[in-house]
Amino acid sequence: MDIRVSTEEDWPGIFEFYRATMAEGRTYAFPENQTLEEARPWWMEQAPGQTVVAVDGQRILGSAKMGPNRPGRGQHIATASFLVDPAHRGHGTGRRLGEYVISWARSEGYRGIQFNAVVESNHPAVHLWQSLGFRIIGTVPGAFNHPDNGFVGLHVMYLDLS
Repeated sequence: MDIRVSTEEDWPGIFEFYRATMAEGRTYAFPENQTLEEARPWWMEQAPGQTVVAVDGQRILGSAKMGPNRPGRGQHIATASFLVDPAHRGHGTGRRLGEYVISWARSEGYRGIQFNAVVESNHPAVHLWQSLGFRIIGTVPGAFNHPDNGFVGLHVMYLDLS
């Protein structure tokens, strides 16, 4: 598996599992039923951030987008979002993308990485981020309407890079 900066040609392939993930309704509070063009700005990050893909040959296994969490006086803290094609979950793609983001944020001089909305019932993601050194610094109760579990919390998770 390789990780590389995505190109515009990658977007249709990313969109297939972006759309599937949003339809599941278990991990992101992004709009559902978006068209290819409506969804593009939600995932294809602009500078100073970037979007990357995890690939096996020509097959896109997953993607991550990263950049400053806030503009101006908050731009020293990074944030990121991750998608793994449902057909390739559980095989280390998310971990590799997470390690890439941490390395990227360090090399870009960020002082930390903040995830703003990790669904508390998404146990694989919470476990992964904790295994990479992130800690839960707060939970917004009932902030996510999960299709099976009802209203569940959204964790704010943080990794100090300083």
